[in-house]
Formats: sequence, C-alpha cells, structure tokens
Amino acid sequence: MRKHLSKNIKGLTSAEVEKKIKCDGFNEIQSQKPVSVLVMLFKVLCEPMILLLLASGTIYFILGEPQDAAMLMFFVFVVVGITLYQERKTERALEALKNLASPRALVIRNGKQIRIAGREVVCDDIIVLHEGDRVPADAVVLNSSNLLIDESLLTGESLAVRKSAWNQKDQQTSPGGEDLSFVFSGTLIVGGSGIAKVTSIGISTEMGKIGKSLQAIRDEETLLKKEMRKIVKTFTIWGFALCSIIVAIYGLMRGDWLKGVLSGLTLAMAILPEEFPLVMLIFLTLGAWRMSKKKVLTRKTTAIETLGAATVLCTDKTGTLTFNRMQLEHFSVQDEFLDIASIKNKKMPESFHDLMEYANLASQWDPFDPIEKEIKAKSEVYLSGLKHIHTNWKLVKEYALSKDLLALSHVWSSSDKSHFVIAAKGAPEAIADLCHLSKEEQKKFQEKIEIMSKKGLRLIGVAKAIFSADNLPSIQHDFNFEFVGILGFSDPIRPNVLKSIQECYSAGVRVIMITGDYPGTAQAIAQKIGLKNPLLCITGPELKEMEIGVLREKIREVNVFARMVPEQKLAIMDALKANGEIVAMTGDGVNDAPALKSAHIGIAMGKRGTDVARETSDLVLLNDDFNSIVQSISLGRRIFDNIQKAMAFIVAVHIPIAGMSLFPVLFNLPIIFLPAHIAFLELIIDPACSVVFESEKEEKDIMLRPPRNLQKSLLNKDVIVNSLLQGLGILAVVMTLFLISKGSGFSEDDIRTLVFFATVIGSLALITANLSKTKNFIKVLQSHNQMLYWTIAGTLSALGIVLYIPFFQNLFHFSYLHPTDLLIGTFLSLIIIFWFEGIKYFKNRRVKAA
Repeated sequence: MRKHLSKNIKGLTSAEVEKKIKCDGFNEIQSQKPVSVLVMLFKVLCEPMILLLLASGTIYFILGEPQDAAMLMFFVFVVVGITLYQERKTERALEALKNLASPRALVIRNGKQIRIAGREVVCDDIIVLHEGDRVPADAVVLNSSNLLIDESLLTGESLAVRKSAWNQKDQQTSPGGEDLSFVFSGTLIVGGSGIAKVTSIGISTEMGKIGKSLQAIRDEETLLKKEMRKIVKTFTIWGFALCSIIVAIYGLMRGDWLKGVLSGLTLAMAILPEEFPLVMLIFLTLGAWRMSKKKVLTRKTTAIETLGAATVLCTDKTGTLTFNRMQLEHFSVQDEFLDIASIKNKKMPESFHDLMEYANLASQWDPFDPIEKEIKAKSEVYLSGLKHIHTNWKLVKEYALSKDLLALSHVWSSSDKSHFVIAAKGAPEAIADLCHLSKEEQKKFQEKIEIMSKKGLRLIGVAKAIFSADNLPSIQHDFNFEFVGILGFSDPIRPNVLKSIQECYSAGVRVIMITGDYPGTAQAIAQKIGLKNPLLCITGPELKEMEIGVLREKIREVNVFARMVPEQKLAIMDALKANGEIVAMTGDGVNDAPALKSAHIGIAMGKRGTDVARETSDLVLLNDDFNSIVQSISLGRRIFDNIQKAMAFIVAVHIPIAGMSLFPVLFNLPIIFLPAHIAFLELIIDPACSVVFESEKEEKDIMLRPPRNLQKSLLNKDVIVNSLLQGLGILAVVMTLFLISKGSGFSEDDIRTLVFFATVIGSLALITANLSKTKNFIKVLQSHNQMLYWTIAGTLSALGIVLYIPFFQNLFHFSYLHPTDLLIGTFLSLIIIFWFEGIKYFKNRRVKAA
C-alpha cells in the first residue's frame, strides 16, 4: 500500500524546494554559538574579582613594589589560564557529544525517492518514514503501516505511540497519545513505516519551540558570588579607610608624611583582600577539574557550590532513573504467574514455553522495536535447543495493527505445509477480543491484568490459532484463536538508584520524580526506588487546573508528577523556588531543557541527552550515572566547607599582620613590618588559602548534614568570632614577644626578626588548625594532605634563607636569630597551637550539646 501510494506522489519540484529554502531557510535549530577564546578571555578579565587583582597589582607596581605586583600578576595569569583551559575543555567536550553528521531524510521530489540532509527538508516536502529513522521535521501522516514512534525526547513517555493516517479534519496537537496523525521532529521510528507531509521546520517545530522558550529564562547569579563581591567591597573600603587614618596619625604624631604614606600603604597591603577572589576562582575551577574525574562535566563553575546547598533534586524517570528500554519481567499463563528473576539456570517451566514461542512468532525476525528485541532475546535464552524455535517456517502473511484492533498477527506455513500457524500479540484487551472469551474467562483475565498492572508493567497479550483452509481470511477475527498468556515488560531501574536516593535523604535532599509517563507506571517506579509518599501523585491535567498557591502547598508533600509537559515542569520549578527550595534538575530530553535552565542547577545526561538539554544545563553526566549526582553534591559541600575554612584562615591570619602594622604607629613604636615582609607572608597565605585548603578531604559527616542555608553568610557570626579569637591569639603572642624584646634592649632588627619568625610559625599553626573542624592538629598532620606538607616545607626553607643568608638578611632588615631565640619563638608557637585546639574543642562541644 505504502509503495503503491509513494509511486503516485510526485512531491515538490527542485524549483519549488529552492524557492522555499530562500523564503523559510534551512530546517535547523540554531544552537548556542561557539564562544571564541578572546570573548572568553574578555569575560574572565571583566570579573570584578579579577579586576580587583589587576588593580592591586597595578598599585603595587606604581608604588615601586615590583615583587608584589609580579606576584599578583602571576596569580592573575594562572587563574585566567586555568579558567580558559576549563572553558575550552568544556566546549570541546560538548562538541564531541554532538552528532556531527546531519541526520538524513528520505523524501519524494520530482516523482523520485531521494535521501537528503535533514537540514534541506522544506515545508510541504513528502517524507518517507522507515523503521530506525528519525523524523526530520513536524509532519502530518498521509499513510501508516503499523507506524510506531518513540516520542520520549519530547514527552518523557517511555512507550512508543501508534500513528494513523490523517482524516483531513484533525488539527495538529502536542506530542503524546495514541493514534494521532502527526509526527514530530527528532522523534524515533521504532516500528512500521509511513508517508507524511511536512508542516513545520526548524524553529517552528515542537522541538524548535522549546529551544525558543529557553531565551526567556534568565540565569541567576549565585548567592555565594554575590556575598563574595560584598565581602571584597567591605574589606576594600575598610582597608583604604584605615590607610587614610594611619597616614594622618603618623603625619600628625611624627611629622613625617612620606613615611606616613608608606606605613598606610603597608597596612592597606596587609588587609587588602586579594585572596578572597583567588579562593573563589581557584576552588571552583579546581572543583570542576575534580568533578571531571568523576565523569561530570561542569559548564558553569558557580553551580558547584550551589549544588552543595541543594534541598530538592528533581529527576526525570525515563533514561535517568531507568535505562529507557523494555525488559521482560513477568509471565502469566492460565492461573500461573512467573517472575523472570525466579528462573534458575535458564530453565523456564514447560507450561510457559508456548507463551514465549508464539510471542516470538508474532514478532519480526530482525526486530527494531525494543519490545520485539526483548522477546527475541529471551526466546533465544529460554527456548534454545527446544522444538519451539522454528527457523524453517515461512512467513506467509501479516495482519497489521489498526485503530479498531490493537493487535497484529503473523501467519506461518508449517514445515510439512499441512496447515497454517497463526501467532497474535497486542493489547491484552484486543487479544481477549480475538479469543472470544466467556464471561468467566473474562473475569479471570481482568484479575490477572489488575495484578500485573499494579506493578507498573506494560502488558502484551499472546494468542495462537491453527488454520487449514487454502484461502486466508481478510481479517484476524475469522481465525479461531486460543488465549496463550500475558507478558509483562518494564523499563528497568538503574542498579545504584535506590542507594543514591537513600544517600540523598540522609543528606537532607528531597527527591522528586517528574515524568511524561502514566501515573500507574510512575507510582510503581517510585515505590521501587524508595521515594517518600510514592502513591501521592499529581498529573499534568490536574496541574493544568491548579492555582499556583495550591500547587505551592501540595508540592510540599507530593514527590511524583506524571503526564507532564515542558511548561508544567517549569511551573513545578517555579513553585519549588517560591517555597525557598534550592532546586537541582536532571534530565536528558528536549522536554527537560526549559526546566533545566530554570532550576538552580541543571544536570543533563551526556550519553543519551539531547544537544538542547546539554547546552542549557550547568552540569553534564558523561556516564549517565545517577550516583554521580550524589558524588557531585558531596563535592559541592566539600568545596563550600573548604572555601569557608580558607576564608576563616584569611581573616584570622590578617589580624596579626594588620595589628603589627597598626599598633607601632598608634603607640609611637618602631615599625616592624615593611612591604617586603608583607609580600613574604603573602607567599604563605596565597598557596595555603588556595591549594592547601582546596585539596583537603571532606569531613566524615558531610553527607549526614542537612543542606546549608544559603541565607546564612559565608563569614557568619560563628566563623567571624572563631577567626577573631584565632587571629587575636597570634597577635597577643607576637605583641608580647615584641614588648619583651623591646624591654630587654633588643635592637630594631632583632625585634623584627623575632616577631616575624613567630608570625610565620603562627601562620603555619593556623593553617593546620583550620584544615579540619573536628580533627586535632596531630590527626591533620597525619591526613596525608600533600599540599600541606609542601607548604610547610617550602615556608620553613624560605624562612631559613631569609634569616641566615646575609643578602636576604639585609634585604629584609633582619639580624641573626640565635638558637635561644628559636626556642623562645617555637615555645610561643606551641602556646598558639594549644590556644587554637582549645577554641576548636569548646566549639565542637557546644555544637554537640545543641
């Protein structure tokens, strides 16, 4: 029928095609344009944090401190280089994920069938649809022969839907539902064949409309980035304010305004917060690198820290929680039920052999449809070596599935050609109709259907018949069918999903399933994977009639949403965000893209995900492993923890440096710290607050805590108080050493050397204390943080050089440090360590009591 029809269709002429391309353009959806390296560089350099680093380095250079300027510029170079590398790596990886070859389309033009690039399809083209092809554009079906199409990319439904020929009346509708006369761009033909006329191309298709809707969704700046900008601004203002005060005090008290300016700038250098942006950029950039090791591609580094604060994880079912394939799980024959998991040693009970035999006979020998593939695979496993595999039989006729009878039949000629064997399969109700069951049989049949349906299975009925006459009937109903049994299929759940969801609950992260599939299937899956309140479900039609206030209230308890369309997924995102939730959304289809962009963190699947989903996401799971999401949440929390530790260290370590720059001016004492000393201390602070804290492993309880409150400041009251106590402890020790040395008649260089030595050792102790919120400094030193070891070794080596090599002694205005002086400085440093451990002990005790 289809071949005959295609011969009578001439299609468009070459001139008509050329005219339409000029008028309508090509059949393509513009994806995000690749970003050039120069544009990336400009965007990175325009970051306020980078601008602050550049400005600080420029000021140092103008003031004649090329070492400080070079150091800051070096860090700018490193950070920009790492960021550019990560951005380019991300773009290249996404490009590799795309299907570079244009999908092909079979069209009828000038009366001939020709295969062309999908982008060359135009409106009114006649396209020929074959099993295994992707539909190149939205079209109306002119002819259908058992046409089955997988529309999961647009609807989220795991089951293929039937298509029927257009009745010349129906208007085009949205994807989803059986027996519609319209096919949609990007969907996959899994069975049968057909001919269709193109109605929409490019941005006008259903897929194109979803891409267009993404433009209306704006990205939100993360709270951490906003807070970091606020902190930097505050510290900068205070730094320059104190600088001005010191200049005024020094000039008024000592009458030397030039030295007053130098002292003020030294203080500004001591508290200028160049480490804050450094921490933010390096932690998130290296975090992206660490996530790539776990097969998670980071498209937006700021999403990493937000992921650690996620309170809700919204996930699509098909292809995310499940494999998006049909797996045969249950059998029913007469009054017997069989679970495939109970079959041992590939030996199926004999009473179920006929069911597999006739299901196989009713399928294609070389199937493309996933259900038929599964039937053939299981038949080869359980019927191998038995008489139920008929390789020498000949297929005589096929009775196609239709709107009126959702069943198909294959007529086979037996080996002795004495009779025909008919195998039928289809919707259980259609098979029951073919078998003309009695009322009692129908009652038992419905009971079986209900039992198996509650498990969320897709059911296929199977029947058989024998026919001896020579002329085959025109319809299937003329055969005397005997009911054989029912097959139950499911979309198998990924093996680690149950464990991953429980880990989410332990971490205080709620999991919501949003799917285009049917409520019964969604609820069955929800029960299997351990979702809370699995039987509470809101469907798409229900949501359509629901007011936003009602949805916001119901969404506090409901974790299963079925029969959803893209616009409704967006409504769910908005309701969750309005309730104050931090939302992470996973998905792989085009239908997920708007919600992926609207969510705080969009997570796309890399293997089977669409380009639209990947390009609008923040993270891409390269291995499609749901467990990677949990690892990402853990890593996000670790990154925030370590950023907070680094920030606390920065605040604490600047207190003694700023104090020793401030007090000598206020109390008319010898100036201890000069710009060179500040630069040396920065060489300890910068690697410590970047690589040392960044490489620290997560705390043991990191996935047992509730998500952090984003409204709670990074430098909250507890962190500030703890940092002040630590910083004031070091300041008290070095100030005491300063006053004792001065009272003992030490020279200015002697005092400077002792105070500087104690400050450096105190800073190393501070690093060790802040690396863990729970472990003591001995356990921290045993935790195998290689960067900590390198930093301590490098600092002590550099300290030895500046203290004992004459050239550097003169450069830093140091004197020779005697063994007795070393012992005094070390003893005072031990006091600092015990002070830190005491603060940590009482803080943890207070937390446990709470």
